[in-house]
Amino acid sequence: MLTAPAAAENCLVRNEWVCGEYFRTRAPQLTDALWEHIAITVVSVLLGLVLAFPLALLARRYRRLEGVVVGVTTAIYTIPSLALFALLLPLTSLTPTTVVIGLALYSLTILVRNMIEGLKAVPADVRESALGMGYGRQRMLFRVELPLALPTIMAGLRVAAVSTVALTTVGAIVGYGGLGNLLLEAVDSQFRAQVLAAGALCVVLAVSFDLVLVLAQRLMTPWTRAGERS
Repeated sequence: MLTAPAAAENCLVRNEWVCGEYFRTRAPQLTDALWEHIAITVVSVLLGLVLAFPLALLARRYRRLEGVVVGVTTAIYTIPSLALFALLLPLTSLTPTTVVIGLALYSLTILVRNMIEGLKAVPADVRESALGMGYGRQRMLFRVELPLALPTIMAGLRVAAVSTVALTTVGAIVGYGGLGNLLLEAVDSQFRAQVLAAGALCVVLAVSFDLVLVLAQRLMTPWTRAGERS
């Protein structure tokens, strides 16, 4: 009769989908991959926000450029990840920067559109009232327009964050894909427990990012909660 440790090890030998011994023996590897995945996702989305904000303001101020800005960011999203990473490699080499820049560029199509739509949705009478109170362009943007556009912007940010969690796995093709590295390795070797573990962690991570952003939106827009209570 097999002892408990031997029986647990047997699930690795049998290549079972659910195997407790895998988590016990590969916990450091899973943890490292998870933290890399989180870091790449967060930095990519933040960089996307930094790039999207001036582009959205430019498109809003010069309406003729809106189609160009939206068109270019959409065109970038259609570039296959392998091709985009290959274009970046001469500039960034085989580093996490390659993946971060690529994912940030992919996020632009979502972030820019939502920022533009959010700013467009600010009522004209609110803008006129702010101008009548002596608000300048910059003050009105940060004190009036952005707060009112925040729900739409946050909706885009949630989509961008969740999609970036998924796209980060593609970074495995250049060696920096977080959990994607484990998925690629496991698929090649048909290692079922690793496929399930890495895939499940990606799903949990995407849901966690979405919940965190929902909570952040509620904290930043208390007036919406007041509307719900009424």
